[in-house]
Amino acid sequence: MNTYITVQGDTWDGISFKLFGTDKHMPRLIVANPAYADTVIFSADVVLTIPTLSADTSSTLPPWRQEG
Repeated sequence: MNTYITVQGDTWDGISFKLFGTDKHMPRLIVANPAYADTVIFSADVVLTIPTLSADTSSTLPPWRQEG
């Protein structure tokens, strides 16, 4: 797992977008950082744990190409 150091004004969805290009991983970020689950807007210099995400598997791939 990696870490991310917040800047003043960061939000969960904004951090997800910065790191992953989408806000859909916001719940995973919150689960990885339960001490900050109630935080809406971060102050600067908060160290967050960034979970390692597995690659999304497309449902259009044939079964033999999909990861199990």
